[in-house]
Amino acid sequence: MNTQKFFTHPVGVLLAAVFATFLWGSAFPFIKRSYTALDIAPHEVGEQLLFAGYRFFLAGLLVLLFFRLLGKRMTFQPGTAGTVIKIGLFQTFLQYVCFYIGLSMSTGIQGAIISGTSSFFQIGLAHFMYKDDSFTVRKAAGILLGLAGVVLVNMTKGELRLDFGWGELLLLMAALLYSYGNILAKEGSRSMDVGYLTAYQMLFGSLGLLLAGAVKTGLFPFHFTGAAIGMLLYLSFLSAAGFLIWNTIMKYNKVGKVSMYICLIPVFGVMLSSLLLGEQLHWFVLLGLGAAAAGIIIVNQSPGGKRSAVKKVS
Repeated sequence: MNTQKFFTHPVGVLLAAVFATFLWGSAFPFIKRSYTALDIAPHEVGEQLLFAGYRFFLAGLLVLLFFRLLGKRMTFQPGTAGTVIKIGLFQTFLQYVCFYIGLSMSTGIQGAIISGTSSFFQIGLAHFMYKDDSFTVRKAAGILLGLAGVVLVNMTKGELRLDFGWGELLLLMAALLYSYGNILAKEGSRSMDVGYLTAYQMLFGSLGLLLAGAVKTGLFPFHFTGAAIGMLLYLSFLSAAGFLIWNTIMKYNKVGKVSMYICLIPVFGVMLSSLLLGEQLHWFVLLGLGAAAAGIIIVNQSPGGKRSAVKKVS
């Protein structure tokens, strides 16, 4: 089975999307541990951006190295500069700048819930950009279930408030930027290899994060222990693998069919935080997982009630 067949088969899409969101969900506890090891406080946005810059720069290098070992030509092509820089701007740089600054001005539970709106933004953008991927009542119901799942898994993580200020606005912007970046990556994958696109968008995006963080903190303010280096390498790996898999999913499938899987990221984040950080796992998490799964199923059902086959992209 070649790459296209796997990523257009319903089981292949399911396995790949769940694995990618599982990897991204595992970032939550490892970022928390990294911040503790490097003494990065919640309000130290400059240090957080710099650390993210390290993470995505190494992730880009990992993707380049992986495909070079497979014998692929990964030399940078100047003709692709505009596309990969634009994708890196939205999918990596601007998204994380807005996310970290917004999160420092909001609460963890509100940040998790608002980040779940990415699925709504992606499906909404697809409605306007693709004639065969329109927004429907069924998709709206799936999104609401998915967001309900995100709320449920975070119910015991902090106070659920309905405040809306600059922090929440920036978190919404981060979700929108991330969604638009995914659409750009889908379009970019029509003219270039996904591995090449993923590697260079992360490299260019990370340069912006490094610059934004270094302006305030300098380029090397941290004292890295062996454990901190190991966590940074793992975070780089999960970013490389997660974006590579997700960009491949987006290349071969309709945006509206796969965007709901994003709701699984905070679900996996809470579950893995419980396992790795010893945080209490409330039974609400199981309800949240069920709601998110139901939302995914509803979105991927055909109007007649049967699971729709994923159309191959030639």
